[in-house]
Amino acid sequence: MEDSAELESILPYLPLVIGSSRRLLWPSKVVEALEAMSRGPDHSLVNCGEVLSIAISDMRASLSLADPLALSAPLGYALFFDELMSGADSRKWFAEDIPKLANLLLRLPSLLEVHYQNSRAYGYGLRILGPQQPGMVLLSQELIGALLACSLFCLFPISNRGLKHLPTINFDQLFASLYDSYSESQENKVRCIICYFQRICLQMPTGSVSFERKLLSLEHHPWQSFLSYPYADFWTKSTIPLCPFQVHSSGLIEDHAIEALEVDFANKYLGGGALHRGCVQEEIRFMINPELIAGMLFLPSMADNEAIEIVGAERFSDYTG
Repeated sequence: MEDSAELESILPYLPLVIGSSRRLLWPSKVVEALEAMSRGPDHSLVNCGEVLSIAISDMRASLSLADPLALSAPLGYALFFDELMSGADSRKWFAEDIPKLANLLLRLPSLLEVHYQNSRAYGYGLRILGPQQPGMVLLSQELIGALLACSLFCLFPISNRGLKHLPTINFDQLFASLYDSYSESQENKVRCIICYFQRICLQMPTGSVSFERKLLSLEHHPWQSFLSYPYADFWTKSTIPLCPFQVHSSGLIEDHAIEALEVDFANKYLGGGALHRGCVQEEIRFMINPELIAGMLFLPSMADNEAIEIVGAERFSDYTG
């Protein structure tokens, strides 16, 4: 792979390394672990949540990830897959879905190679889209699936994410919270995530999802022809009439018309508490459309003059309540 500023910006936050041939790759011990899992539980012995958590710890050690996972994460994996999930569903998950996810992870380096080749002409490659830096990242749904599998296996480095104001991306806190303070809503959040993985293992979607950081200039000049960020009292003094709009007193935002713009203004960090204990508007949206979580990998917190627009994320689950 040719060196690029895009790859250099995101590489410290990926679990891959650059080999002697300048290609992205997994460390050899991780390849061995993933190949074993891809051959099924009879070969890998990964047949329950407790053993899965041990396999996760072993792979993290092979990646030299020094930062510990949430203390109760292994207990959360065991609780969900060994107790909360039915016996039949658990056996199917470890016999069919875990091997497919392992195969998908083995293909992550090649998926990224193709991604950077395809995005080179347009500048939509995976990179850190930092504060006050407008730009877009365009990811295939297959690549997003591989990235979220990294989250499930907690393989992303986290030591420098706080310095870049990047939100949580591994799923250890999600599972730890399930054990530490069980609630039905937290269990169902995990069920939504697992449903997503089961669906893509059954049939991988073939579309793309775009993530765009947008901003309004903080400086005001009378000669500017473009919009700038309004002063604090702009809205109270404005005499500009509103455009026509409709008000619906019932129903869910995500159930309204196709091509509608859905707005969430809950948190400066993309995803809010989706991977922790949060379970209101933003977190619910990220659970039923898990591809949104991929943006948490590379999109730092937003300032007052910034917004993030995501287009193309598929809905995989429904909910009540």
